[in-house]
Amino acid sequence: MAKAARERLARLLAGEEAGAFSAQLSMPADALQLGVDGVGQVRLPVRPAQAKKLCGVARPAHFGHREETILDPAVRDTWEISPDLVRLDGPSWAPAMEGALAELADELGVPAGRRLEAELHALLVYGPGQFFVPHTDTEKNDAMIGTLTVTLPSSHTGGEFIIEHGGQSVTYPSSRDSLSLVAFYADCLHQVTPVRTGYRVALTFNLLLRGTPATGSAGGPVRELAGYLAEHFSSPEQVRYGSSEPPKRLVYLLDHKYTERGLLWDKLKGADAERATLLRAAADNADCEAVLALAEIKETWDTEARKITYLIDSSLTLDWWTRPTGGEAISLNIRDAEICASLPTADLKPYQSEYTGYMGNWGGTKDRWYRRAAIVLWTRERSFAAQAEASGLWALDELRRLADAGDLAAARAAASSVEAFWAASVSAQPLAFERAMNVAVILDAPDTATMLLRPFRVEMLTPGHAGALLALAGHYGQEWMSGMLAVWFGERSRAYHDAELQRPEWLASLPGLCAALGGEGGVTRGLLAGSWRWLSDQIRMWLRYSGVSTREEQLGKLGTPLARLLEATAVARETGLRDEILGLLRERGDELRALLVTVLRGATALSPASRRASGLDTLARLCASRLGELIARPVRAEDDWAIAWLDTCGCELCVPFGEFLGDGSRRTLEWPLAEARRKHIQHSIRAAELPVRHQTLRAGSPYTLVLTKTDALFERERKERQDAITDLAWLNESWPTAD
Repeated sequence: MAKAARERLARLLAGEEAGAFSAQLSMPADALQLGVDGVGQVRLPVRPAQAKKLCGVARPAHFGHREETILDPAVRDTWEISPDLVRLDGPSWAPAMEGALAELADELGVPAGRRLEAELHALLVYGPGQFFVPHTDTEKNDAMIGTLTVTLPSSHTGGEFIIEHGGQSVTYPSSRDSLSLVAFYADCLHQVTPVRTGYRVALTFNLLLRGTPATGSAGGPVRELAGYLAEHFSSPEQVRYGSSEPPKRLVYLLDHKYTERGLLWDKLKGADAERATLLRAAADNADCEAVLALAEIKETWDTEARKITYLIDSSLTLDWWTRPTGGEAISLNIRDAEICASLPTADLKPYQSEYTGYMGNWGGTKDRWYRRAAIVLWTRERSFAAQAEASGLWALDELRRLADAGDLAAARAAASSVEAFWAASVSAQPLAFERAMNVAVILDAPDTATMLLRPFRVEMLTPGHAGALLALAGHYGQEWMSGMLAVWFGERSRAYHDAELQRPEWLASLPGLCAALGGEGGVTRGLLAGSWRWLSDQIRMWLRYSGVSTREEQLGKLGTPLARLLEATAVARETGLRDEILGLLRERGDELRALLVTVLRGATALSPASRRASGLDTLARLCASRLGELIARPVRAEDDWAIAWLDTCGCELCVPFGEFLGDGSRRTLEWPLAEARRKHIQHSIRAAELPVRHQTLRAGSPYTLVLTKTDALFERERKERQDAITDLAWLNESWPTAD
């Protein structure tokens, strides 16, 4: 099968002359005259006596870890002298260093027009047993791209300087009579092994990138790369079944690591810089745009005896990019058909790995995580969509900018281009909600406005959104607004399950939202009606649930949200909805006693006027009446074994089972049943939490299921009566109108 265009592009870039990740050269020792405050002139080679004097004016070296500077001799054990105490002199030192930096820049592949500058960072002394574990250097300013180490001549053993990158490792020896200069990029892992004898003394410099890149030629490889880009963006992805559209983007992974701060075109390192120059020139020729990005990569490998064998799965997510306007956190999953690299990810060192042993039919696997930088390209014609898919917030700001500039047609066209992925792009971010509402009004396009607002949920609405809601309703009308609210309340689907878990908490803010909406009745009516529709569905659903304790627990959780809804009807003066709510509670009052009590417990802080306006005082009287009726009910006779049960099945087994439960004179039932039929009855007992013990007599055929009503029937009724007495006493004290 012919190679895909992206693979040929990566192969072409890999064939270009690329700089090394590290380089070494020597310099005569007499080129440097070194002085240190408190020690004086340091003669080269460094003798042990002088090294000990240097240790006397030094301090234990710290190291950088994320945003902290840490002292931990288990990680770094060496002496450090700060640069303000160090003098580098000698008539030939400056020109020698300038020449060395030019040579090192060439070895490292620094682009034409750029140069390296060395900034002294510290003088380090490693005595016997001292070391620095593998680490990468922190970029100490925006211009820093690497480190230069100048090891002074001395007699010592151990203290090897090892640098690793891209699966390669180089050990650089020092000299007994010459200066040893080693330059390397900041993302390279490096270490100093423990010194065995003598002292290793070194100057460290921050390598700064200066100058302006030279303008590259558009010939040769650039034309070929441009052809690959054009082919990539016009060729449908190869899939086994069905058809596919051409890729939306190309993600070319770079070799070196970069921080968010250091991810800039003019700070790319070695081969990355050369390849970026070619790719950007090719992008211009192919009418494409390019940005720099950071990616999180996860690879899952099959293993045998803990050794990896083949790749099972991989994923790549862009989580940061640097556009001309600056850096930004993003979230964008990239398909395999959009990724290419000259250096395979597997050749790099993962920052984290995790082994999972054999599990059932599955063999052992090893997960590896990597951080890589990338050049991301897309065609100019889909520039807006390419960026909008990664950052919905950026897209909304750009739509607003276009509309404010008077280019409403372009704003509408750009908005229409994001429909396929818009929900994933904004991920229902609360921060994007109000921006989307404002943009939806400005676009003056009802269908586009609906598309932009569809991913959001009613739980994101706060009183602060009142102005934007009123603007939408005023611009598109109440019918459109009602449809939008229905979308936000959500269909009965799994996608809205998590949102509904937050709905009771959101309902606590409903009175404040209605107050913020003021006298605008259409929006408030829609919010109140949607809230009641959801709450009444929940109430009816749990009323049909056979398990007593679960039913009472779940209905009780709806008490406070229902109290807030009634309070909101008073704020909005929606007496019709209030009376509808009270009607259902009155109709099902016997079944909803626990719910009525929790509603009232959640509304004790309301003023007498609010209690009357919301109908809660009426509810208090209804609750008191129901509790009183329960308390006044005659105590169950000791020989009354009748059990109330809601038969939701009605099968040939449940009908006689229900007759047994309802017969107060029967306590036991011996019932020959096959295994499946026994399990059905046992499940019904457990599901409804019936006070019935079930045993199986394993004799005869079929076996006999023995059912026995238990004393828990009487205990439940005694507890129910005592709870009612307690609740009524609280109600009469907290709601005086109830007695």
